[in-house]
Amino acid sequence: MFPEMQLWLKIVLALVAAIILAYVTTPPIKLFAEKVGAIDVPKDARRVHKKPIPRMGGMAIFIGFLFAVILFAEIDKPLRGILIGCLIIVATGAIDDIKPMRWWVKLICQIAAAIVAVAHGVVINVLFNPNILSDNTTLLLGSLSIPITIIWIVAITNAVNLIDGLDGLACGVSCISSLTMLVVALILSEGNIAVVLAALVGACIGFLPYNANPAKIFMGDTGALLLGFALSTISVSAMFKFYAIITFVVPMLAMALPLFDTLFAIIRRLLKGQSPMTPDRGHLHHRLIDMGLSQKQAVAILYSLSAVLGLTAVVINTHGPLRITLLIAELLLAVIIGFFVKSQIEHPANVPHKEEEKTSSEPTE
Repeated sequence: MFPEMQLWLKIVLALVAAIILAYVTTPPIKLFAEKVGAIDVPKDARRVHKKPIPRMGGMAIFIGFLFAVILFAEIDKPLRGILIGCLIIVATGAIDDIKPMRWWVKLICQIAAAIVAVAHGVVINVLFNPNILSDNTTLLLGSLSIPITIIWIVAITNAVNLIDGLDGLACGVSCISSLTMLVVALILSEGNIAVVLAALVGACIGFLPYNANPAKIFMGDTGALLLGFALSTISVSAMFKFYAIITFVVPMLAMALPLFDTLFAIIRRLLKGQSPMTPDRGHLHHRLIDMGLSQKQAVAILYSLSAVLGLTAVVINTHGPLRITLLIAELLLAVIIGFFVKSQIEHPANVPHKEEEKTSSEPTE
């Protein structure tokens, strides 16, 4: 069999296997979550759901992702470090879903997982040089490579967790981000990374039927932290090891939505004289809900924005007719989003949409 055919077969098998595993393991994990008391009870204004809902659904995402990777990807040293780090993150999230941990304890666990990945070679060695007057387009980080990599991993891990505030939002956005990086990995001839990303995409797809509005189960910190950690570490392995400027832009665009939401949350809280760790109801998804949109409408808008950013990441890595086609598709999608948002602002749906608003959704932090 030709190498390209073998690669595509692995990608398809990893995708399908992860979908099936995540889908079939979610119901028993839901029962387990109910048994151990991993239940999200609405008790403040940040929660949009009105009744207790099990969490820890991220365990199903982890099972689908892990087994698909083991079965179809080549486990080299960096990937081994990523998987070990995922184990630490999932254990941390699962404990927190059952009995909430202090924020600094979770942060220490995240740093520990990041250090494990870094120790296995998941390191950012170069960055884009912001000095446009310089002849060098990249910066060699040297001794700064390890702390910068750890900061990147921990930042993305928490950024995904922060947007996990509506049914299916974090899972869907992570799926789109993974799919974006999968396409770019193929363009960059990173076949093994593409297989790993296919497993992550499949795990998200398999879990979404249970997590979409109205959610039957939440992914909890188990899933949100896992997705953030996986995306951050895989992006380092796939993109940051190249010296081309465009490869630095891809992870930023693929994960722009959680990154900017987190950045604005920190700035917003600091301007109010609050700790950056103080939860609030000022996230983008909260603002869309407060404008009168239903959860499904708000999630659809954020999915679309993530897709536009993902398309942009793919476009800058393509040439010729394909780039023109993608640009047209991106423009059309942006126009559709604009008209949809405008129509919703002019005619807000202030009345909850029957059952969909009664059962949604997970807290942001």
